[in-house]
Amino acid sequence: MRLHLSEHEQDQYDWLRLSLTKGIGNETARKLLSAFGLPSQIFSTEFSQLVEHIPAKLAHALLQAPNDAMKAQIALTQQWLQQPGNHLLSLADTEYPAQLLTIPDPPLLLYAKGRIDLLHVDTIAVVGSRNATAQGVLNAEKFSECLSDAGICISSGLAAGIDAAAHAGALRGKGATIAVIGTGADIVYPARNRQLAHQIVEQACLLSEYPLGTPAIAGNFPRRNRIISGLAKGVLVVEAAAQSGSLITARMAAEQGREVFAIPGSIHSPLAKGCHQLIKQGAKLVESAQDILDELRFSMPSQQVDVPLQQSVPDHADNELLSIIGYDPVHIDHLALRSGIDLADLSAQLLTLELQGLIETLPSGMFQRVSGY
Repeated sequence: MRLHLSEHEQDQYDWLRLSLTKGIGNETARKLLSAFGLPSQIFSTEFSQLVEHIPAKLAHALLQAPNDAMKAQIALTQQWLQQPGNHLLSLADTEYPAQLLTIPDPPLLLYAKGRIDLLHVDTIAVVGSRNATAQGVLNAEKFSECLSDAGICISSGLAAGIDAAAHAGALRGKGATIAVIGTGADIVYPARNRQLAHQIVEQACLLSEYPLGTPAIAGNFPRRNRIISGLAKGVLVVEAAAQSGSLITARMAAEQGREVFAIPGSIHSPLAKGCHQLIKQGAKLVESAQDILDELRFSMPSQQVDVPLQQSVPDHADNELLSIIGYDPVHIDHLALRSGIDLADLSAQLLTLELQGLIETLPSGMFQRVSGY
């Protein structure tokens, strides 16, 4: 089989073999690459030289011929690479994103579907809660759309909630988006985002460091966060609970030397706790996309559509009940006391406002106003 490979295919074969060798992780692989050069040179190195850098067990594993399972995985990948728009980027490739080369643990290989040119443009990561509020989703969409209109690429993780909203908003703008996933590049997770993933592949870029066929494994998602932030010059956290995974991304961003931005929220909202925590720790409080562009010194097109944090909907500005609700979560009993409206009428009015998209019911049963743009 190998005798029929082109030089480029042989190079890919060797990179895949190195990455798939049991016990050889990113750190060990980089150590070997630094010592011996390209994977082909590693595999031609004597055992006695390898054990000067790695344990004997790993040296034996490297020098053994690929087993049937590894051969099948490599063949699957090479077949996948024959499909238009599919790419495999190694640390040695010129197309490998330069931003990732600056992080402590760059992936050995990247499986990409779509536009790999996006891996080299100015990028902002937008992350947040999977169980986002309607306001959080709207904020993520509008901030991402505005940044996209400024020519900025948006990176996120294709998760439900804020991530999906960020990708959708970016695709509506003039720029694009990169979805960094925690599964193989041939798997869409969660399934509800399948249509969005297909749109991203057609118009933008989907990226993974995991071999094809890798299922959704909980431990892989926190690791992929370093790529989401590593690709970017800054990370915007839209909504996050006190123990949110988005805080891991923010921490990684800070360790990578990236700027961290956070949108504040109500002091009564659990999904604002994480953002407030970040702001206390030095993250930049932002009220508009322009705040991010200014901080990172990105230029904004002259015909900009700025994104305020909160702006009432003019057509409903004179709605007395909306004024009474305010912008903090409120219980229906408190609303009844404030408004003097009996519960039956109040419930009907709240339902009308919710159907109009002006308020939302939180998981706690409380009501919260949704700001328009």
